[in-house]
Amino acid sequence: SSDSSGRPACTNCHNPALNRGGLDLSPAVSYNNLVNVASRLKAGAVRVIPSDPENSYLIHKLEGRSTIAGVRMPLGGPYLEIGQIQVIKRWIEIGAPNN
Repeated sequence: SSDSSGRPACTNCHNPALNRGGLDLSPAVSYNNLVNVASRLKAGAVRVIPSDPENSYLIHKLEGRSTIAGVRMPLGGPYLEIGQIQVIKRWIEIGAPNN
């Protein structure tokens, strides 16, 4: 999902200046800030667990599960479509490669 500038919408909030939730998703650092990294807002949650989308907190936040801390992402929507979330789940299933 992109905003009107063509940037991924997630970087509107998760960038070096705002760093919402202690998460910078700028292209140069997003992988290292997601994969095998603990959530700052939910104790015991890991943002992305390679090969395990069901327990990856990123998926919980994108789906808006009842167990998340805070609110569903992206903040205020529009939310990702099921197919878009499936693409992210598949990336995690295949080991969350850094590509």
